[in-house]
Order: sequence, then C-alpha cells, then structure tokens
Amino acid sequence: MENKKMRFGTKAIHAGVQPDPATGAIMTPIYQTSTYVQEEVGVHKGFEYSRTGNPTRQALEQNIAAIENGKYGACFGSGLAAIDCVIKMLNPGDEVISTNDLYGGTYRIFNTIFAKYGIKFHFVGMENIDEVKAKVNANTKLIWVETPTNPMMNIVDIEAMAQVAKGANAWLAVDNTFATPYLQSPLDLGADIVMHSVTKYLGGHSDVVMGALVTSSDEIAAEMYRIQNSSGAVTAPMDSFLVLRGIKTLHLRMQRHCENGEKVAHFLKDHPKVDKVYWPGFTSHPNHEIAKKQMRGFGGMISFTLKGNKMEDAHNIVKNVKIFCLAESLGGVESLIGHPATMTHASIPKEEREKTGVVDSLIRLSVGVEDAEDLIDDLTQALS
Repeated sequence: MENKKMRFGTKAIHAGVQPDPATGAIMTPIYQTSTYVQEEVGVHKGFEYSRTGNPTRQALEQNIAAIENGKYGACFGSGLAAIDCVIKMLNPGDEVISTNDLYGGTYRIFNTIFAKYGIKFHFVGMENIDEVKAKVNANTKLIWVETPTNPMMNIVDIEAMAQVAKGANAWLAVDNTFATPYLQSPLDLGADIVMHSVTKYLGGHSDVVMGALVTSSDEIAAEMYRIQNSSGAVTAPMDSFLVLRGIKTLHLRMQRHCENGEKVAHFLKDHPKVDKVYWPGFTSHPNHEIAKKQMRGFGGMISFTLKGNKMEDAHNIVKNVKIFCLAESLGGVESLIGHPATMTHASIPKEEREKTGVVDSLIRLSVGVEDAEDLIDDLTQALS
C-alpha cells in the first residue's frame, strides 16, 4: 500500500520498514557497522560507508518522510545539526527572516555561528504578516518558522508564510517539533522544508538526541544529502532503531498529550496565583482560529506566568513539584517543567527575551502521558 493512501497510525508503524530480508525479523535490525564489503570495485548492495548511508537510519528517514507527507528525509545527530544543514544551503549575503520568539539554540546558531559568515538574520513577530513582508528584499532566501513557538506558544499562519516565501522566491522552513506530524503537516500547507528535534515527541522517551529534515523538493534533497554526507553530523544506528520504535506509538502518545494538556491548561487558567496561560487551544489565544485551521489538536506544551512576576516564586514552584521533573527538553512520556529565562532561553539577552514575553516568572510545561489528575494535584501542591 502506498504511503500517501495510508492513514497516520498505519504509516507511523509501517512506512519505510520491511521485514529483514536475511531472517524475516519484523523489527528493523540495528546495523551497527561502519562499512560494507563490496563484491568488486563499485559493486555493492546500496551501502558503502555508514556516514553516507546505513540501513537502520535509512528506514527511519523513509518513515519520517512518510509521516510528514514528504518524499525525502534525512536524520542528523541533533535538531541543531539539522538546522545547521539548512543554513549551509545558503551563501554569504543571503538573508533569513525568522520569528522573534524562537528556541534559544536556534537563535544561538543563527547569531553566533552563521552571522559571521555573512548571512543576515531578521527576527520579527511572525503572527503579524506585515512585519515579515517589511523585511523581504532581493536577498531573502529563507523564512524560518516555529509554530507553536517556543516558549510563548504563538501561532504562525503557515499557508500565509508560504505565499510570502513564494513571492520572494525564497524557501519556507517550518520547525514542526512542538506540533509533530500528527497535529500539523507543513509541507501540505506550502512549506519547502520541515525540521524536527526528533529528541522530543518523535523519539518520545527522553533517551535519544536527534534531528531530521523532510522535503519533497528534488533540488533541496540533493543539497540536504550532500551536506549530510559532507559535514557528517549523522545519527547512529542504535538511536535510529530507538526512534523507529518511538514513532510506532506517536499517534497514541500525542492523543494523550493533547488530552492532558487541555486539562492542565484549564486548571492553570482558573488558579488564583496564575496570571497568563499560553496554550493555543483557548479561544482567547490571539491566533486560535489559525491554530484550529492548521492543527489537528493543540498539543501538550503550555507556558504560564505568575501574578507579581517574581523569579523567586517561579523557582519555588519548579523546585517543589514531585511528578513534573525540572529538566531541559520536552516531548517525552514523562511531564517536565522548566524556567525558560534561566534554562532554554538563557542565551537570548534579557531585553530581547522580555520583548517577546519571556519574563522572569514564565514557566514552561511539557505535559506527559501520566494520569492528568495526578499532574493537577502536583501543580496544586507546588503552587500552594
């Protein structure tokens, strides 16, 4: 059955995966090898060296491409290595427009690694399309979107961004880490490239660091594989195996993340000590209608601020939770709590951070798949 015709859950389990031809093993073997014996010069079974291609990684790359409705997938040693690959497709003098509410690591790689090679980055509020259009010029080659954004949960209209990118003769790349392919399909909405920190929901079990890119463009794919092979930031066979295993339950996990996220968001909204709650499922969310249009659910990521906006109060809450774990990252089966101003977004200067809403009392939750009542009880005692 063709990937396109399969529904999501079936695709997550079967796409890209074949029983092992040697033994019939239903699970893709971990091809823990660096090289492959050739019959004679240039005659091989499709693999020469594991940086260039590995059967376990290839199965995963095909699987991720299929669940994103794309033709080509490539996996990397981390989400940042995947971003690194995209920016290496550009040339000195090229310009990139990105959101001003952005994962701190993305901001850091743009500003501290690539800016010195003559690539110019603009950070704007992407909820307002006019701000993006104002930055477009003849040098614009890439528009980089996160939606929902990290950590303010802003929603960016992917279809509208795709039109701006096409008009500028630029590529549109979408970081789909928070939504996952289960909730959002950027390629279907006009994006050219989708990026994932696979570490998060795709792996789903907090045991792998990995990134991925997906595209349907032959031109972008040729560059993507050239850079993947030339720069060598590839992922290992064991990690590829673990993520293949993780993706098989992605649809089941995401359903539960969404259910729990909704319950926790409503609990926080009604709590007397909580000031603002950022979750795209609320009708009061500024871009709720766009979220409803382009997403199939609102996910398990929530940020909230405290009345009085004191860092000390935020630190007390993250210290006193018992089930939520204070840790960087997100998207695992267990619930995590973080303090963006001193953790994930510490690399963004305070004045820049606060302009986007990352204030001292902001707390970010990655709501896991535990029993929602236990998570609410935990937040109740920490807030008291």
